[in-house]
Amino acid sequence: MSLNFWKGASTKRKRIYSIIAIFALALIVTVLGMLVPLSPQQAKTIYDDVNSTLQSSQANGTLASYIFGNNLMICLIMFIPIAGPIVGFTIIFSSGTALSAIAIAQGYPPYLALIAEFVTPVFWLEFVAYSTAIAGSIWLLRRMLQHKGKYEIRNTCILIAICAVILLVTAHIETTIIGLA
Repeated sequence: MSLNFWKGASTKRKRIYSIIAIFALALIVTVLGMLVPLSPQQAKTIYDDVNSTLQSSQANGTLASYIFGNNLMICLIMFIPIAGPIVGFTIIFSSGTALSAIAIAQGYPPYLALIAEFVTPVFWLEFVAYSTAIAGSIWLLRRMLQHKGKYEIRNTCILIAICAVILLVTAHIETTIIGLA
C-alpha cells in the first residue's frame, strides 16, 4: 500500500486523516464491544445502572451538566499521550457493551441499537470529539519525541477547546432527546 497521500499532505491534512482513521477504528471497537456475549441478567444490571444515573440526574435538573462533565472528563483523559488512547478505546469498547446491554434489556437486537445511534447527531459528534482527542494525543506524543512538544501544546489546547464545545452541544442535544423519550 502506497502512502503517497500521506507524504504529500500538509500537516493540517495529516491531522484530518488521523482523526478519520481513529474514527473508523473507534466504530470497529464499538462494534466489537457490542459483540461481547451478555446474559439477560448482566444486560439488565448494566441497563439499571445506566438508567438510575440518568434518572437521578434528570430529576435533579443536572442531566446536561452531568453528561457534559462525564464526556469532557473522558475526552480530556484521551488527550494524554500513551495512556489516553488505551483508556479511550477501552471506554469506547465498554460503551459498545453497554449499548448492547441496553438493547438486550429492552428486548431488541443490539444491531438495532447501533443503527438507532447512527441516526442521532449525538453519536457522530461524540465520536468526532473522542477521535480528535485520541489523534491529538498521538500527535502530541509524536511531537514530544521530536522535541517539539512545547509547540504542539498550542494545537492540543485548541483541540481541547473544540472538543469541549462539541461535547457541550452534544450534551444539550442528548438531554433533549432523553427528555422526549
